[in-house]
Amino acid sequence: MPCLPNLGSKAPDFTVNTTFGPINLSDYCGKWVVLFSHPGDFTPVCTTEFICFAKYYNEFKKRNTQLIGLSVDSNASHLAWVYNICQLTGIEIPFPIIDDSNKTIAKLYGMISKDMSETSTVRAVYIIDDKQILRTILYYPMTTGRNIFEILRIIDALQKSDCDNVVTPANWLWG
Repeated sequence: MPCLPNLGSKAPDFTVNTTFGPINLSDYCGKWVVLFSHPGDFTPVCTTEFICFAKYYNEFKKRNTQLIGLSVDSNASHLAWVYNICQLTGIEIPFPIIDDSNKTIAKLYGMISKDMSETSTVRAVYIIDDKQILRTILYYPMTTGRNIFEILRIIDALQKSDCDNVVTPANWLWG
């Protein structure tokens, strides 16, 4: 069983190399962050997810939210994959992807499920608020792509709750 950070706790900080150069999670204090892992570069489901995240990148920006991808592949692999996506689809990936080839962040955030794979991450999503507090953890199996609209809906609901001190019911949508 992976060791997960606790909801409501400060998100574990890190310093990493990415496709955009070195970053720290704490660099994004004041922004919301969607940190998400994928099993591997050049795989069909991961590619569709990255294309979808890229297509809705401006929707995340409207919500003051930074996307950060991660897998246990190297930065060289990430860069080649991003280039391949752009060459085949014309879509540029506008957010950093973490090189976690040593699995440090994957272990810190509980992204490796030994029952599924000891060498790849599951499809995990961590929504971290603008104060660096971990607000949501979603886990998807390696075989199933994420619903990007649900991730946006969760951010909307959390931000609405914070702003207006309300709760949001099932299937709540902004407005």
